[in-house]
Amino acid sequence: MPTAPHQHPSSAPARPDAATGRDAVIAFRGVTRDYGEGTGLVRALDAVTVDVEPGRFTAVMGPSGSGKSTFMNVAAGLDDPTGGEVWLAGRPLHALDDDGRTLVRRDHVGFVFQAFNLVPTLTARENVLLPFELAGRRVTAEVRERVDGLLTSLGLVDRAEHLPSALSGGQQQRVAIARALASDPQVVIADEPTGNLDTRSSREVLALLRAAVDDYGQTILMVTHDPVAASHADRILVLADGRVVADHGRLQPAEIADLLVTLEVGAA
Repeated sequence: MPTAPHQHPSSAPARPDAATGRDAVIAFRGVTRDYGEGTGLVRALDAVTVDVEPGRFTAVMGPSGSGKSTFMNVAAGLDDPTGGEVWLAGRPLHALDDDGRTLVRRDHVGFVFQAFNLVPTLTARENVLLPFELAGRRVTAEVRERVDGLLTSLGLVDRAEHLPSALSGGQQQRVAIARALASDPQVVIADEPTGNLDTRSSREVLALLRAAVDDYGQTILMVTHDPVAASHADRILVLADGRVVADHGRLQPAEIADLLVTLEVGAA
């Protein structure tokens, strides 16, 4: 991955403000998220306080129903917290209306989904440029140069004029990664990015995400159930019953699998 849209500072990230988390890329302060009411109330997040630090690859894991999908949705401003504060790129998502949160996402977040979400009638290059078009941002020569650099870095330059139907699953996910990185976001949020890929393509995609962090200081928050995928992360947050129950540095896949099994057995 020899080129990047913009290089983030390589200096050590600032220590997040303990009270507000304004210096963290994403910060939760006492965040709860409830669904339903009365006897049907479900607490998907339960008083979560955590920082997602800049320039690091953070994986969020947990058993089904642990709250990891809600964590991602609240972190991205796709879902409102019931209580507490959520900060994204220094902006208080908990205090913004839908339009305000949309602007924060547009300007500061890149998304990579399991389902690729490419427009089938657009070429690979056009899909990468689509967020600029939707935001009404002029596609300058600098933007085109940046996109060409990404397509080259991701091994897609010879596929840039192909429609998604002419690309393999791994190539489509690489287009989605290029789209997420094109605007040089504060954070890339990846939801099970290897869930629809074979083993080889998964390995390639995870290596690209790892390189974005190591080489260019990108911040990545990835939700995954896969211990192999999580082993590429600098930090592994494990959720259970809406709470962060484990917070680890880099681990091997077998260690992560053992950790998840221990949690499942303990909850049984």
